[in-house]
Amino acid sequence: HHCLLPKKCRLAVKSESSLSTTVRGPPQFSQYRAAKMTLLAALVVLASTALIARSRGETTPQMEYDEGTSIEAKYSLPAVNVSGTGGNGTTLVRASLARVLDFYNTEQLAANWGEVGVKLSKGCEKDVEAYIKGLGKAENWALKMDDASGRYSTGWFWGNIYWTGSQSLCEHITPKKHIVIHSQNRSRSTRAAGASLNPSSPSAPVGYKDEPIVYTNGPTFPVSFFMLRLHLNSSFTTEEKILHLGLCLPHICTEDDVKKIVEETSKPSKKITVRVEAVRSSHNKYNIWADKTFLVLCVTTVFVIFLLIAGTCFDYYLEYLKKCKLKAKNCMFSSKIDMSMPDSKTKNGKCGLYVVNNNNNNNNEISTNCNIKDEHVHNTLELKTGNSCNASRYREPLIRLILREMLLAFSVRENMRHICDQTVGSDTLPVIHGLKAISMAWVILGHTCIIAFKYSDNMEYRKVVQKEFLFQTISNGTFSVDTFFFTSGLLVSFLYFRTNAKGKLDPLNKGNGFVAGFLHFIGLISYRFARLTVPYLFTLGIVEVSMKWFHYNSVFEPPTMDHVNCPNFWWRNVLYINTLFPVDEMCMLWSWYLSDDTQFYVVGAIMLILATSHFKSAAALLMTFMLSSWITTGYVAFSNSHLPGSDDPLALFDKIYDKPWTRLGPYLVGMCTGWVLFKKDCRIHFSKLALSAGWTASFSVLLALVYGLYNTRLSAWSGAAYSAMSHSAWAMGLSWIVIACITGHGGVVNKILSATILYPFSRVTYCAYLLHPIAIRVMVMSMDSPLHLGSIVTVIIYLGQVVASYLLSFFVSLAFEAPVVSLLRIITKVFALKKNQNATTVTT
Repeated sequence: HHCLLPKKCRLAVKSESSLSTTVRGPPQFSQYRAAKMTLLAALVVLASTALIARSRGETTPQMEYDEGTSIEAKYSLPAVNVSGTGGNGTTLVRASLARVLDFYNTEQLAANWGEVGVKLSKGCEKDVEAYIKGLGKAENWALKMDDASGRYSTGWFWGNIYWTGSQSLCEHITPKKHIVIHSQNRSRSTRAAGASLNPSSPSAPVGYKDEPIVYTNGPTFPVSFFMLRLHLNSSFTTEEKILHLGLCLPHICTEDDVKKIVEETSKPSKKITVRVEAVRSSHNKYNIWADKTFLVLCVTTVFVIFLLIAGTCFDYYLEYLKKCKLKAKNCMFSSKIDMSMPDSKTKNGKCGLYVVNNNNNNNNEISTNCNIKDEHVHNTLELKTGNSCNASRYREPLIRLILREMLLAFSVRENMRHICDQTVGSDTLPVIHGLKAISMAWVILGHTCIIAFKYSDNMEYRKVVQKEFLFQTISNGTFSVDTFFFTSGLLVSFLYFRTNAKGKLDPLNKGNGFVAGFLHFIGLISYRFARLTVPYLFTLGIVEVSMKWFHYNSVFEPPTMDHVNCPNFWWRNVLYINTLFPVDEMCMLWSWYLSDDTQFYVVGAIMLILATSHFKSAAALLMTFMLSSWITTGYVAFSNSHLPGSDDPLALFDKIYDKPWTRLGPYLVGMCTGWVLFKKDCRIHFSKLALSAGWTASFSVLLALVYGLYNTRLSAWSGAAYSAMSHSAWAMGLSWIVIACITGHGGVVNKILSATILYPFSRVTYCAYLLHPIAIRVMVMSMDSPLHLGSIVTVIIYLGQVVASYLLSFFVSLAFEAPVVSLLRIITKVFALKKNQNATTVTT
């Protein structure tokens, strides 16, 4: 049954989430009105529960920004002698914070050089000694090296743990001699370099002088920038700190040399104990051209670009041929009408009259006065021309048509037309586009803030802003992923039942009973694997290479161990099982969603295939999974004393956040919603009272989940119940919105969520989800110093990340996602055509 949206729903041919099985409708849905009222009652109960939990909860104590690192009264700063004005001797005073935190500087290095130098390698000792002498002579290059090294400036109590200095300044300090350091024996070969000659004319050569010259504008050795991770234990603070320090030192010094320099130089400090945990330098610099992953990415990218160019050119060539044929037909048609009239031309000089209609379904229909119709080659494997003008029927060989369609699958013009199409395809529902686009923007906001806070020089600023009411939008952004789970389950269920009811799955099944169901299941999983994995693999390669590069070249440490985990555990991502392993071994931390969603797809496919023949058993299985998920989540939260609203939402990432058995609820709620829409044919009548109750309950639940725990502290039991039910409650709130919008009761909400401007952004949501963390990381890891966050700065950074993420996603979708979807569509059509031909042969 066809039905128009929003009052009706249109039939789906196939989609990423569509499923197929034998034609057998589910049992009749009895007492639907009772179920409808049950859904409304559940929403009301959940909203009431949230309000009761809030009213019974204890108010969270005020969190001040200075409660972290603070000076205790019983500890005193050391006393130092300071020269007074007027030459009246020295005065004993308490040292300033800057003096105490200046545990490493070139003054102390020079003063303790006798003890420090003997512990270094010979080459490092020689060059560092030259550096100290250069400082003594106030040579410009030595002062620049000291200036490029990091030191305490401000923000000790504001969370500034990045004393990075300036890597870019250090890299621009060039030696006065061209020095080559051999990696094997660390020996050096040199040649004298001179100042550039002042040419007498613009064409005069500029080079080196033959005779030696004095040129003191650069060091006699190459320099390098070292990043150290320090563990600080001070007697005047209440907690230990991890500090990141940047030093500009001679390149010949090893990591062990740099470690000894810092630890030995800081020993005289009475209030600071420094331990160097790690040193990163350019000695073992990442050779990107020797990385096999990078080479594979290069070859793949070049090959895909070639296919894109070839497919696009071929697309324009076919369009040109079509216009030429139409022009010839129109000329012949006009001459037959009136042989006595001179040749007629249109205003643009073309013979005959024709109209090109580009409809919203991407089928280019070209018509003439005799109603000639030429179906676009992109959407059919058989070209036809009308018989009304005595046009002969032409059929190309199937192999040739398939090859042509495969090449056209890479047409940038056609794929861009699909992405930017302002109509709703048969594989989705209008309201889904809005939910996906808004949720993706919410995900980018959360990830931007997480990374920005991590790499800022005012980390304690978070303790200030998180007390604000609207900050709950960010801290509770985890519900945005539940929206993705809900929409995925909804589409899988709705499209499966609808396609099954139309009888379009018969040609795709062989055998009976278990064999048919198993083959059907394998086909579904294979289709999804091919649909998702190509852009996923490309992104995996980008993450691995980029994080290796930044690990060796950035002043900041990567936020995760992707440079180690991706080469070792990438196969877990490809199999979509990475959430079943420890988070410390996970590559692409944000890929947990893809793993969970694919595992949910497997479970959902089994239940849907079972529902076609044993609906009650499938429903019982669904409820079993739902209850098991709630019980498991509540138990894990209670046993780990997890308190939503008070704890960091990602505090139990490896136990609650990313595990499939704790996130299954929204997916199952989406499947139930899809079945309801299918069963009622997207036509449900609600009374005014039911509409008011539904919208009130839905918005109450959604707002309570995001903002309801503000300044509230739950008990252990209520916290466990909230953790268990909150994700499913979010999906139930969305369920009402979708049902109301699809059945024509959405009003303004439906207009917003179904706005055509959101369609292109929704269609590239998958690539945007894959790529947006890369854009955020590249921005941060490319900086020379940490961010200094504020409200306006954060908003501007976020808007820039949204633009950058979607620009990248459009390109990757055009190159890797859209062609794969087109190729899968061609393969599906070919299989269906072959099976239909075989069935026709058997019948005849």
